[in-house]
Amino acid sequence: MKKVLVVLVLMLGSSTASVWLYDHYFAKEQVVHVLENKATPGARNVVYSTPFDTDFVGAAERTVNAVVHVKTSVEQRTSMNPFDFFFGVPGGGQSQLVQASGSGVVVSEDGYILTNNHVIENAREIIVAMNDDREFPAELIGTDPATDLAVIKIKGEGLAHLPFSNSDDVRVGEWVLAVGNPFNLTSTVTAGIVSAKGRDIGIISDRAAIESFIQTDAAVNPGNSGGALVNAGGELIGINTAISTHTGSFEGYSFAVPSNIAQKVYSDIKSYGAVQRAFIGVNIGDVTPKLIEEAQLKVKSGVYVAGVAENGAAAQAGIKQGDVIQRVDGQEVTKSSQLRELIGRKRPGDRVTLGVNRDGKERDYSVELRNMQGSTEILTKEDLNYTATLGASLEPLSPEDRKKLGLAQGVKVAKVKGGKFEKAGVPSGFIITKINNRLVSSPREVEQLVNQLQTGDGVLIQGYLPDGRPDYFAFGW
Repeated sequence: MKKVLVVLVLMLGSSTASVWLYDHYFAKEQVVHVLENKATPGARNVVYSTPFDTDFVGAAERTVNAVVHVKTSVEQRTSMNPFDFFFGVPGGGQSQLVQASGSGVVVSEDGYILTNNHVIENAREIIVAMNDDREFPAELIGTDPATDLAVIKIKGEGLAHLPFSNSDDVRVGEWVLAVGNPFNLTSTVTAGIVSAKGRDIGIISDRAAIESFIQTDAAVNPGNSGGALVNAGGELIGINTAISTHTGSFEGYSFAVPSNIAQKVYSDIKSYGAVQRAFIGVNIGDVTPKLIEEAQLKVKSGVYVAGVAENGAAAQAGIKQGDVIQRVDGQEVTKSSQLRELIGRKRPGDRVTLGVNRDGKERDYSVELRNMQGSTEILTKEDLNYTATLGASLEPLSPEDRKKLGLAQGVKVAKVKGGKFEKAGVPSGFIITKINNRLVSSPREVEQLVNQLQTGDGVLIQGYLPDGRPDYFAFGW
């Protein structure tokens, strides 16, 4: 009898425990809201929230009216004579206007717009369509191929525009919106997170290229170029520029020029007509485990100084080959792209303090930055039109020159001022049709070919003198 009683007591106790456990742990949905986390010594206050409480409606509404559709007309010429392609001789050909489009961001109430350089490059006409379907002709104010940015302007007052935000404050994992006109679908908003910062993906061919992209997984497709990347507050943190793709459409990652770079480019072009680019005067690379071993470095991260330009800003400040730059004005740098971005925000004449590690010892150097000519002067748009090494200002071939000489394409040497051209005897007014047997039709194409040259390469310039006589010039690079 006692054994039966013991069994009954155990069963009752077990049932009571089961009911209590179910009531406390299974019968109710477990929802935990941490509204306040009281501080404890040495601890950081953290407020947790559900992952789906971010409201993008406000940010989207503030952004769509400030993002515009940029439509361009670009002249393309097709040769009718196959010999024109090989010899660049005067001949026929048909010219046609090709329509292209992208996006832009209104950054001032009086109509200044930031977009990508590749969106408006070689455009004969630029039309801006607003979110309310109004259209305006746009004027090209200036371009910066080194960052793939351009500034255009429409006439307007009180226009919706986006404020610049500090892109240094952007954090990996932060929610962002991409706004633009993919596939001509106007005012499209997509969301994602910041996947990485300071990405250098090698897509800008300019010799002074600055690539330190914000990488996101927000969907960006053809037509989004030049559009806005904004934070959850609707503030501009980047200009969408490129995607990583094998098909031409979005495959997971997109890249935006940080707003701090974009704001500097915009300010320079608006104030001076051209970007005032500053240089340290060094060749740099990332510190990697392989480099640490080969160069016997006593640091684990930073930017390695592989070479120093003679009489350049860094050399005069005392920086030497083999040094490792670890800070710029107190801000830590771990990648060369990050260093280029920080210096890219400066102007010639500005001073920066570089924290350098040399043989395990740290020291600060004060460096006065210079322009590409080696001075601290502010350069005009005309000054910067001179290709630094060629020593010449170039301009597209005018319709009058084409008609006069019967040329389908070419680039005119507007003025020669020192450099390789002067030494080789290339006169002002010379029309270049080919460089090293490759046809050229714009100053940008000349620049791209020049950027591919290595020391010791031979250069053959073919074309026509101002009086129409064919001629050529050869020199070493």
